[in-house]
Amino acid sequence: MAKYDVLIVDDDEATRNGLRELLALNGFSVDTAQDGSQALDTIHRDDVGVVLLDVRLPGMSGLDVLARCADERRPAKIVVVTGIDTPETVLSALRQHAHDFLPKPIDPARLIETVRRALAASNPSRIQVLSARPEWVELLVPCTREAVDRIQSFVNQLETDLPHDVRESVGLAFRELLMNGIEWGGQLNPAQTVRVACLRTRRMLLYRIADPGTGFRLEDLSHAAGSDASTAIAHDQVREEKGLRPGGFGLVLIRAIADELVYNEQRNEVVFVKYLDELGDRSLDGG
Repeated sequence: MAKYDVLIVDDDEATRNGLRELLALNGFSVDTAQDGSQALDTIHRDDVGVVLLDVRLPGMSGLDVLARCADERRPAKIVVVTGIDTPETVLSALRQHAHDFLPKPIDPARLIETVRRALAASNPSRIQVLSARPEWVELLVPCTREAVDRIQSFVNQLETDLPHDVRESVGLAFRELLMNGIEWGGQLNPAQTVRVACLRTRRMLLYRIADPGTGFRLEDLSHAAGSDASTAIAHDQVREEKGLRPGGFGLVLIRAIADELVYNEQRNEVVFVKYLDELGDRSLDGG
C-alpha cells in the first residue's frame, strides 16, 4: 500500500501535471488520476490524505466520486476543485461532506494553504446540513476553529455575485460572528455545535448564528468587545491571557458592516442583515 499526501483527480493532463509539480515543489507526495474510476481505485488501495477532485469527469462525475468516498475505511479529505461554482454545485459538495471547496482558476497560494490545513485536520468533525437551498442554507457546525475555515470557504462561494468589497466585508463579519459563537458559546468543544443559517433574497443577505452557550451580558465580561473602540486593546489583552485570538474590535467592526445587528435576550443568538437593494441603487447611480 502506497501513501500519498495528495491525489489529483482531473481529466485535463496539463492541469494534472501543473498541480502535481506545484504540490511536489512544496514538499507533498502526489499521485494523479484522470477519471473517477481510477480515483476510487487509488483511494481504496492506497493511503491518501487529501483528494483534489474536479467535478466534470468522464463517465463518473466528481460528485459521484465524493458520494462513494464516504464508505471508505480510511476516508480521505475531499477538496472539490471546479470552475462550475454555481450554488447548486457548492451545496451538493457541502451536503456530501466535502472537506473544502476551491474554485478555478486555482490560486496557488490558496491551494497550498488548503492542502496543509486539510492534512493537519487529523479527525475533523462532520458538518450537518439541515437545508441546502441557494436561498436558505442551514447547518450544524462543530465548535472547532478548523470548521470555521471550511464553512467560510463554502459560504464565500455562494456570494460570488456580490461586489468584491461587499463580499469581503460580509465574509469578515460572518467569520467573526461564527468564531465568537464557537469560542465563547461552544468553548471549542467539538461535541457542541453552532446552528448557522444563511438566507438570501433579492433584497437582503441574512446570517443567523445560535451557539450552545448560556449567553452573556457585555457589561459583565471584561473580554467582550463593546461599542467603545477605546477599550479594544484591553479586551485583547484579556483574551490573549485566556488563550483566545484577539477580538477586541470584533463587535465594533461587525456593527460597522451590518445594516442590522440583533441579539436575542440571552445573547447566545445573533442576526446579521445586509440590505442588497441599496447596493443595486448605488450601482445604477454609478457609485
